[in-house]
Amino acid sequence: MKVTDHIENAAGKTLFSFEILPPVKGESVQNIFDAIDPLMEFKPPFIDVTYHREEYMYKKRENGLLEKVTTRKRPGTVGICAAIMNKYHVDAVPHIICGGFNKEETENALIDLDFLGVDNVLVLRGDAIKSEGRFVPDPEGHSYASELLGQVLELNQGKYIHEEITRNKTNFCIGVAGYPEKHFEAPSLKTDIKYLKKKVEMGAEYIVTQMFFDNDKYFEFVEKCRKNDINVPIIPGLKPITTLKHMSILPSIFHVDLPDDLVDALEKCKDNEGAREVGIEWAIQQSKELMERGAPVLHYYTMSKSKVVRRIAEGLF
Repeated sequence: MKVTDHIENAAGKTLFSFEILPPVKGESVQNIFDAIDPLMEFKPPFIDVTYHREEYMYKKRENGLLEKVTTRKRPGTVGICAAIMNKYHVDAVPHIICGGFNKEETENALIDLDFLGVDNVLVLRGDAIKSEGRFVPDPEGHSYASELLGQVLELNQGKYIHEEITRNKTNFCIGVAGYPEKHFEAPSLKTDIKYLKKKVEMGAEYIVTQMFFDNDKYFEFVEKCRKNDINVPIIPGLKPITTLKHMSILPSIFHVDLPDDLVDALEKCKDNEGAREVGIEWAIQQSKELMERGAPVLHYYTMSKSKVVRRIAEGLF
């Protein structure tokens, strides 16, 4: 079932969903099941599965020179989606990214997902490689999420890369990302919303936001979207703070602000256990307000660790 259908069928009730990471190469899919099992009692209608681009590593050759090798540390998104749907009978939402994939590889992945009965995809540009300062697309791939969105929409119309193939039409419900505090590369929030509107006009059916810790940022973002005729569901993404390091890591990596009250509370913590308790309570209060204000779904970034999110959900769903 499509994400938008789940939201419509909920008839105003806020749904619970979450995102998981594929296990590191060599680890078992049981790692994923162990992370999902404690959250299933809250009846998530769908579970997101991230896609991770390639990374570079250097191996020393016999002649002493270094060889640059490409590797994917977290493969398996398509297989994990199949495993989730088979085991839990809920919809899996794979992330489809630009970085590290050419158009042919993207098309093949989408065909595999369609064969598996996956009804939803979340289309993202993806991050730059850690060793590179800026995003560099595959020479035969997409530079922007809007271009990738266009490819998925063409498959939905039965248009394949090789024009002589015009048979099966896919029927993906397509989500895109939104940034209540703007994408860090956008010159302004107004510009960011302009490009978001373009994706919706193209055919994106729902939006999932970047994490935020100040609900006012989300409410203001939704209001600005509505004023710009962006009327699709806007799902808030939430990440509970679990360590003291998150005070510096989250703003630097995800370009989000932490409210003064949250920072003050974290600075009083003596250890990570105290920070985790502050993070859980903050996320619970965030979630309650979002539910009261009619958020269609609360979507939690779990990092495949369910204990903290379970404690949050226990008080809400």
